[in-house]
Amino acid sequence: MSDSTLERTGHPGAGQAQAPAGVVPSGGARPPRPARRQSGPFAERRHRTRYLWLVGGLVALAALTTYGNLAWDNPMPPGSEGFWIIAGMRVESIVVMAVVALCQAVATVSFQTATNNRIITPSIMGFESLYTLVQTAAVFFFGVAGVTMVVGLGQFALQTALMVVFAVLLYSWLLSGRFGNIHIMLLVGVVLGGGLGALSTFMQRVLDPNEFDVLTARLFGNISNAQSEYLPYAIPIAVVCAAVLFIRARRMNVLALGADATNNLGLNHKREIMIVLTLVSVLMAMTTSLVGPMTFLGFLVATLAYQFTDTYDHRLILPVAVLIGYTILSGAYFVLRNIFYAEGAVTIIIELVGGLVFLLVILRKGRL
Repeated sequence: MSDSTLERTGHPGAGQAQAPAGVVPSGGARPPRPARRQSGPFAERRHRTRYLWLVGGLVALAALTTYGNLAWDNPMPPGSEGFWIIAGMRVESIVVMAVVALCQAVATVSFQTATNNRIITPSIMGFESLYTLVQTAAVFFFGVAGVTMVVGLGQFALQTALMVVFAVLLYSWLLSGRFGNIHIMLLVGVVLGGGLGALSTFMQRVLDPNEFDVLTARLFGNISNAQSEYLPYAIPIAVVCAAVLFIRARRMNVLALGADATNNLGLNHKREIMIVLTLVSVLMAMTTSLVGPMTFLGFLVATLAYQFTDTYDHRLILPVAVLIGYTILSGAYFVLRNIFYAEGAVTIIIELVGGLVFLLVILRKGRL
């Protein structure tokens, strides 16, 4: 190969001397530098920039849907005293959606990290099934009046305590026993949830049609199910549990590596799993007792958070998951309230549109 050929192709050889590192060849421009990679949650600087734009966009969407829920169809002029009085009546629904989004997002992401599986949700442990059984049993034994027996602060605390105790006993029994296998725990949770669901279905089949109609309204995830007297207790509990999980985000980063890596890095894998699952139980019990079952919400929110952030760091994933959850809930609430006049039953849109969005994301990315 001649020297002229080497100059045309740009491949160095015997006829083309290599310039020392850091020296610009006299006959040409400086060669482009390779993309700089760095250690940390972002491989490149542009990924950090994209994350900041993502958070900013989600904050803007959340603010827009919040303002829409407060101001849309408000007959008073914006900014007037009457406007804020009417908007104040709608604030309770906004607060409920924020609490539900916080609980569902943080609980699902943490649960998937603890189980090392991104296609399951905490509902697999039977929270919704236990809630459905309590509601169904009240109507089955006491008729329509049974609905009022499961409404109230005492009943809310009792349902929450039952769910937490049920989950913690299950975790402690299966994770500390001779099996000590999280996969067995998940399978037992599926079986127990299926059994509770079957018992609820049997009782529903023998109900009077009027009683069944009243019960059905309680079994849908509905923002209107929440009572204002629940919020002073639900909000602090949800915030504390979510804050503890966020503070332990670095530990969850290690937990996601698996049992062997976690133990080798100095953390007790079983103890960390128990702490995470206990906090997840409290969060799931809180949201289920507050508004009812919302099985698909956490799954959708966690999947979108993983896809959009594309990082391993839970300190970055958790805030995005909460923002996505609130945006989805408030957007669905706005559409149902102002277009379909089905106020509160946000599960309808979440199940319909959420499934389509999930499929589109998976088909586009080609992976979970």
